Parts: sequence; structure tokens; C-alpha cells
Amino acid sequence: MNLTISDIAKLAGVSKATVSKVINNYHGVNEKTKKKVIDIINDTGYSPTFSAKSLATKKSNLIGVIYAGKIDVDFTHPFFNKVISTFKREVGLLGYDILMFANEQFKQDDGSYLDRCRHFSVDGCLIIAGDEIEGTIDELVKSEIPCVGIDIELNGPNSCYVTTDNEKLSAKIVEHFHKNNFRNIAYIGGGKDSFVSTSRKKGFIKMMNHYSLPLVEHWIESGDFFDKSGYQAMNRILDQKPYPQAVFAISDYMALGAIKAINERGLKVPEDIAIAGCDEIDASRYSSPNLTTMSQDKEKIGKLSAKMLQDLINECEVEPYFVDSKLIARKSCGSEIGINELKTL
Repeated sequence: MNLTISDIAKLAGVSKATVSKVINNYHGVNEKTKKKVIDIINDTGYSPTFSAKSLATKKSNLIGVIYAGKIDVDFTHPFFNKVISTFKREVGLLGYDILMFANEQFKQDDGSYLDRCRHFSVDGCLIIAGDEIEGTIDELVKSEIPCVGIDIELNGPNSCYVTTDNEKLSAKIVEHFHKNNFRNIAYIGGGKDSFVSTSRKKGFIKMMNHYSLPLVEHWIESGDFFDKSGYQAMNRILDQKPYPQAVFAISDYMALGAIKAINERGLKVPEDIAIAGCDEIDASRYSSPNLTTMSQDKEKIGKLSAKMLQDLINECEVEPYFVDSKLIARKSCGSEIGINELKTL
């Protein structure tokens, strides 16, 4: 027999609204009534959106996924696309479904992610970093809801994070340039509020100092991880002489934009200026010349974030994890011989 919410309400002697509140775990229903409704759901085999087992254990088996930040980085980005696909597969094997949170309305009125997570009774949240993180993320991270961040440092009571070892990533690029006899190196980073950008810049400066390489003020530029900003940043660098011998752009998109700017000035890559990016997007293999880049272990990041979140939900202790990266040396640096183990740190 296919029961409806009206049938459950009649059997429990309550309104349909009360049954709906119990199913969706809303407030305003006393424990005695709630238990009665759940018992009837168990006895009849009625199957609402949230299973009776989930209601009884106060588990929804839902994981919230939030793309945080006022600058959109979403499914279309090759790095996050692979990470989320892996995360989805891993949490699915653990018995969870994913609830994607749309943040467009929240960008307008600074709404509460915490309220929405409580409304849907999510068991935990994955938070993916963009630039200019909304203040309401901090409210969520400080709450009782387990949260795991990707490329964002979370320090709440029930939170942790996984990220590429971004300082080491930048250090590998500088070492690669140095081994190929480039001394005058420019840098195109991201926003000052970005955890990833801050870490990569720190690693770049540290390794430049290690080799006693010059840090020229107008060779240090920033963008927003996309090609247009890389193009604009490179043009600002080229507006003053002398030119750098090499450029590290912290995303492949920005590196490709920088190559366009270099070409428009009548210069060649790598004969006049070598360039390297980061992310190993598909376009990096087919650009002209093909792009030296840092490959992040997207699958490992996705798997680790799923395991971390499961551990937090089960009240296990977890520690932040920094994933190693790999240098893919191609012709944009004049060499296809790369390094993946730092000898000098």
C-alpha cells in the first residue's frame, strides 16, 4: 500500500503540517509527538524524503557543498571539477547524498549558511574556497556542524581542511627556473584575501631569497585566477623595463593570458620570456608553446576531504593535510626536464 503524508497524519492524530515538520526536522514539535510520528513511519514502511532511520538517529545522510567567495569559482573550473567528482564518488560510497547550496541570493543579502544547513539537517559540509570569502562562512565553521575546507583554512571546533602544499609548489617552480639559469623572475598571484594565493606568494618569496634572486617590485602582480587578469597583469609588468626573464602565474588561465600579452608586444615565449602556470588544465598541453605547469593531485584531495568529513561526523580527531604537487615541464620554459623533489628546502 502506498501511504501518503495525509495517511500518516491520520494514524498519528496530528496535522499534515506536523508530519511535514517531523520529516524535515523543523523545530516546534514536542518529543512525544515526534516519536509517535517516527514510530508510525517505521511501522508502516512509509518512505519520505528523509528515511525513518535518519529521523530516528537525527542523521539526514546529506552533505552540504558550498562554493564560498564573492568571485565565482564553480563546476566549470577544471581543478574543482575533478576534486568534486572524486568527493561525490567517495561520499556516495559512504552512504551520503550531496546538497549543493546556491549562493547567488546570499551574495545579495549576506544570508546565513548556518541557518540553511540546520534547515536541511546536513550531517556535514564541504566548503570550497574562492576569493573574498563571505562572513557567514565563519559563522558556519564555528558551529556544531562538521566542516571540511578545500583550499581554505578552517579552525572551528568541528572543522579541518585539506589543501595542496602551496608554499612547496611555488618553491618547486622557482627552483626549476633557477636550474634553467633564469634569475629575473616575475610573479602573478591572486587576491590578498586568498589562502592559496597568500601561501604561494610566501613560498615564492622564500625560495627567491634562498637563491638570492632579485625581488623587483613591479614584477610582483596580482589577478583573480582567470585569463583576463593574467593578460592585464602581464601588460603592467611589460609597461616598465627591464623585462623579467621568466614569469610564474599561479593559475594556468592567468599564464595563458600572460602569453597573449607577451605575444602582442612582439616578444616570444620562451625565447624572450619563459612562463609557468599551475593547475594542469587541458589547455596547458595544447597552448603554443605548451605550458609548464604545476599539477595538483585532485583525486587525492577529493578522497581526503571525504574521509576527513566522515571522521569529523563520527567525532574522530583529524589534522589538516597538505598534498604534494608535481612539476610538468614543457616548452614554455625552454625545457621539458622537470623536478618534483626539492633538494634545497
